[in-house]
Amino acid sequence: MSGSRPVALLASLLLAAACASDPEPVADVASAPGAASASFGDAVTAPASGPAQCAETLPDLTGLGESVQQQIRQHHAAFPRAAARAAAPAQAQGIAVGSMGMILMAAFLTEEAEPCFLEAASLIPDEPRWPYFLAHLQRDRGDLAGAARYFEKVLELAPSDLTTLYWLGDVHLEEGRADEAIQLFERSLVIAPGSLSARYGLARASLLAEDFQRAVDLLEEIHERSPDIGAIHYPLGMAYRGLGNDTKAEEHLMRRENAELRPEDPLMAELDAMLNSAGTFASSGEAALEREEWEAAEAEFRQALELNPTDPSLRHRLGTALVMQGDLEAALAEFEAITRDAPDYHAAHYSIGVLLQGAGRYGDAVERFETALRYRPGDPEVSLRLAVSLRQSGNPAGALDHYQTVLDVDPNVIEARFGYAMALVQLGRWREAFNRLETAAAAFPEEIAFPHALARLMVASPDDGIRDGQRALDLVEQLTERQTTPTIDLGETMAMTLAELGEFAQAASIQRELIGAAEAAQLPSLADRLRVNLELYERNRPCRTPWPPDAMP
Repeated sequence: MSGSRPVALLASLLLAAACASDPEPVADVASAPGAASASFGDAVTAPASGPAQCAETLPDLTGLGESVQQQIRQHHAAFPRAAARAAAPAQAQGIAVGSMGMILMAAFLTEEAEPCFLEAASLIPDEPRWPYFLAHLQRDRGDLAGAARYFEKVLELAPSDLTTLYWLGDVHLEEGRADEAIQLFERSLVIAPGSLSARYGLARASLLAEDFQRAVDLLEEIHERSPDIGAIHYPLGMAYRGLGNDTKAEEHLMRRENAELRPEDPLMAELDAMLNSAGTFASSGEAALEREEWEAAEAEFRQALELNPTDPSLRHRLGTALVMQGDLEAALAEFEAITRDAPDYHAAHYSIGVLLQGAGRYGDAVERFETALRYRPGDPEVSLRLAVSLRQSGNPAGALDHYQTVLDVDPNVIEARFGYAMALVQLGRWREAFNRLETAAAAFPEEIAFPHALARLMVASPDDGIRDGQRALDLVEQLTERQTTPTIDLGETMAMTLAELGEFAQAASIQRELIGAAEAAQLPSLADRLRVNLELYERNRPCRTPWPPDAMP
């Protein structure tokens, strides 16, 4: 709750995580060109005005890395033009133009790739890979209806392809068509009963259809079989919330990751390997991050940056790999480089803020988070971090609005609810803080921070109206039973409670033990702080400062 977090957590906040892969049987689609037998029909046709020709001229390569430009020029020089292709069999023509489309798509030249795939589809109408690539082109453009049509055509040619079933279901989820998505994921499970990605898709579709119990059952099964899959936590948390189980919901929402669980995709892997490109290295780097091979990920992202040095997302991923290795100084340098070259790249400002916050440099972090919010207004994660840094840097009043931004999006974010209450404490608004903590303690009975803070207020608040030593003692005793290892923090609260009840000798005795523990742990500043209250207890006086300004949780 202090605003600083371990290095391992930083990366989950800095990175748009790579997608998990679900190894399972895939792809009639991944067969060699021409292997399917069904008629292609009319689903993939050129516009009425006539098709653009595939790579008749060299595309504009501006912005691509020099190595990628050289590879495309070499492929284009060897590519037969339309007149030369006309004499070849349709199969050979289709493979030539389709392969050229794959090269262009691998270089993110999607407009130039599309006519190649359309021509390939007209030449080899029974080959599913061409509509498959066209579907992904449409999906990347945001044309969900177009993507769905092409994925449906793939399934006419390869009805059992799990990857296509997944992607069509995913498109329907984005369209809000839960029933259609459910049918596709159920069909996948008939084909491959053990598929985790199909279960994940079916769970998401069930969540959209508000069948919360089914979503919980499916996601808990995935979690039981593969506990390391982080993609399940957000939908599982939302499903538990739909069932009214806020405790389980918060448990999983706090562990949410920006990830998806997808099936293996051999066709897209084949496409990514067409060029020795930044995208290829980036994909390898993300896979290395997923495997927690941090040094390998760093090497892949550095190679990607050599080919595409101006891509801020690549440099951001490199910074994340460095964070995971504990090289925070080098990571900070990479993030700073992004802000110089791409000042509107909000994730870099946010990541710098997270690192500064983790180092206790709250004032500096405030500036970075404010910049990130300027480029992405209302982002709840940035708002939460900004609120923490404002509060810890002595501006609790400024923190309140940002905590509220988070709570408006999700009222069950524990850190925002706790932080809001602590900001009220810092402002001396004791009754408001007490009421918020009491409400939160009832709503989240498993979260010890709320009753612990409540006990502090009931024994050390300057407001006589909220002090209740006996109730505080009951809370502290309950918390002591729940903690397997006693903490100095809870011991300090017990001493405050005993002093409030007039048991000054016992309070002083506990406080001396805490000072000894702090000294043994080589925490001299903590020991000095504890001595302040010891002097009060030795003079038979209770504490009236729940937390010193420099020790706010």
